[in-house]
Amino acid sequence: MTIDAPRAAAGRHPDSAALAAAIGARFERLPLCRWHVTVRLIIGAVTFFEAFDQLLIAYALPELRTEWQLTTANTTALMTVGSVGMLAGALLSGRLADRLGRVKVIAACIALSSLCNLALTLCTSPAPFMAARFVQGLAIGGEVPVAATFIAEITRTHQRGRFVLLYELVFPAGLTAGALLASWLVPLLGWRWMFGLAAIPGALCLLIARYVPESPRWLADHGRHEQALETMTSIEERVEKITGEPLPEPPAAAPAAQGTTGRGGLRELLSGRYRRRTLVVGVLWFTGYFANYGITSWLPTIYGTRFGLSLSDSLVYATVTSCAGLVGCLVVALTVDRVGRRRTIMWCLGAAAVALLLLGLFSGGSATGVLVWTSLASVFLFGSNICLYLYTPELFPTRMRALGSSVGGALNRLGVILGPIVVGAIYADGALGTVFVTLAAVALAGSLTAGAGAEETSGQRLEDLAP
Repeated sequence: MTIDAPRAAAGRHPDSAALAAAIGARFERLPLCRWHVTVRLIIGAVTFFEAFDQLLIAYALPELRTEWQLTTANTTALMTVGSVGMLAGALLSGRLADRLGRVKVIAACIALSSLCNLALTLCTSPAPFMAARFVQGLAIGGEVPVAATFIAEITRTHQRGRFVLLYELVFPAGLTAGALLASWLVPLLGWRWMFGLAAIPGALCLLIARYVPESPRWLADHGRHEQALETMTSIEERVEKITGEPLPEPPAAAPAAQGTTGRGGLRELLSGRYRRRTLVVGVLWFTGYFANYGITSWLPTIYGTRFGLSLSDSLVYATVTSCAGLVGCLVVALTVDRVGRRRTIMWCLGAAAVALLLLGLFSGGSATGVLVWTSLASVFLFGSNICLYLYTPELFPTRMRALGSSVGGALNRLGVILGPIVVGAIYADGALGTVFVTLAAVALAGSLTAGAGAEETSGQRLEDLAP
């Protein structure tokens, strides 16, 4: 079989950089097949339910406020403590995944999140509930960037953008499913049942252990040469069995670059060629999510207090805007390989800035105007933000790819926290137009950053992009 030649070539125990390059070349010859789809579905299911868990607190709060007689301060704390945990989890998980492995961290995160759901069903006061939500936030914030890193590492260059982003669609889908199920289940059975049922997906740990191998790129980078070769060979054999055809010879691996065997970690992430990449993607993550959540978190309140819509109508209007964002995600997933990462992010953030500016200056006087222009802005903001899950892992080498992605995830969380706070402070003065002009300025800052500092990664191997 064709796997023998590369196995023999790699069996001379080359250094880790050379072996990683050879494994990258072997991934390039794997046709997309049921093996890729199966792994993507399993990891996607984990991400789906992490998104599901993230949203449940919003639907539990009305009952919790009554049951525990919560003050406004306590309600705010219960709502935000999970986001604080996600910020910390994003930072911690990257370092752990670069040291311990991608699959172990993903499995641990879904298990921990499920255990926290069980703990939440037993809580009878705010303090333990907040503690469990913080720990669950660590798991949710930790899983998402590591999963994006893993999917990138098992995907060949050809149409990598489409493959990764179609996987990433499961997160907004999980948010939508969580909203629909919780809105039906909580009034029927109560908030405890909702969290209890959300603990069931912890069983995905068993599927991960059985069907998802560790990233061969990570194994090679950590000097575990024999295990890397065995894992890669096992993947190739499964693909050959599924396709029923021998694999083609792998393309020649690029020579390992000299002087690129850094130790990883924050020091290398903030030095040399990677300093600029880290700063640029950090700004993109922050500005994109600041503008996105600045809009979506306040829309129901704006519709109700400013335009006098009923609660049900306000929620319907806000849901239309979120659905428009899902359309933007799908369009970007299908076009990003052709358009390119840099131009997608730059033009999406720029278009969102224009839509928000026009809304702030001319169309903020009616609920319909707000609906139309925020929906248009969300198409572009969601599209830009989902592209970052593809773009960020491509910018960093295997030794710190998860860490680089987790830094982006942390700044994502920072934007999620600060966006609604800033919008709330501006809206408290009744300046609705100023709200949208401010968000337009933030989106424009992201667009200009992408145009001036982002590097194009489309059509290039991971080892060539970040040696």
